[in-house]
Amino acid sequence: MKEMIKEILREEMGRMNKTYYFMAGLPRSGSTLLSSILNQNPRFYSGPSSPVVATMLAIEQSLSNDELFNSYPKPEQAREIIGSVLSTYYGDREEPVIFDKNRSWTIRVNYIQGYFGIEPKIICPVRDIAEILTSFISLIRRNPFDVNGKVNFIDEMLIKSNIPLTDDNRCEFLASPDGILGQSVEGMKKALMEGYDKCIHFVEYNDLVNNPEETMSEIYKFLGEEPYQHTFTDLKNQNREVDAQTYGFADMHEVRPTIEKISKNPEDVLSENILQKCENTEFWRTLDDELDDELDEDEENFNVVMDEDENDDLNLIGG
Repeated sequence: MKEMIKEILREEMGRMNKTYYFMAGLPRSGSTLLSSILNQNPRFYSGPSSPVVATMLAIEQSLSNDELFNSYPKPEQAREIIGSVLSTYYGDREEPVIFDKNRSWTIRVNYIQGYFGIEPKIICPVRDIAEILTSFISLIRRNPFDVNGKVNFIDEMLIKSNIPLTDDNRCEFLASPDGILGQSVEGMKKALMEGYDKCIHFVEYNDLVNNPEETMSEIYKFLGEEPYQHTFTDLKNQNREVDAQTYGFADMHEVRPTIEKISKNPEDVLSENILQKCENTEFWRTLDDELDDELDEDEENFNVVMDEDENDDLNLIGG
């Protein structure tokens, strides 16, 4: 019995003593590749996108709207419950350093501070917008419906909205406030507008591919972690998601053994109309000069849409 209690206490201490970092950024920008490299460090665990932030939001909304909770509120206990989601979700991992990946973290930076009580450090993989759209269109062309047996999540939304399935319409949807790219872009802008620029480290996809050693060194400096000698061959995604059934893309999170850029040229895939709309949209590269004016203008019409967040007017419980 004593040994059992000791084991339980050891597991609980292991949960509490973990260091947590976060990964957000833009889709098709190398987050899966980056996770595969990070996982070479035996101290690190970087898995697929997690439901942690969505679960926390759901609990927060449920309690905030519960008449029993509101009739006799216990905010500190509520904060403990919500704040325990992260450590509980990773209770099966022995690694002392955890990277939780979800693009909503840039929208919910206050959760990291308010519920976990830690300094937010968010890695944001980014990439040329035209290259991201090209990657998505290439995915669609490689994964026809009759192969995977499921309509991909992009075409599924267009069909539901009675929008013709053209590449231009796909790009327009992806970059819209309802699309995964548009949501991710606005999420990063929101974090910057709220003053969290020092908490975010942007990782350019092309830098990761062309200069992986230097790029990883900069990530370690940002995190304040001891350097580790990574290799950039024999890479693999150790935490494969069920891509075909979930997203309609069988190879959405495929990682090649060696780092190389084999992406198609956007000029060979996208229309002139879409290419023009993509020009000068990489706002994170102008943080020191043009971004302040751009963000001030965007703030007036700012509207973020999240799949799991329909009500964004709730505060941290007890905050």
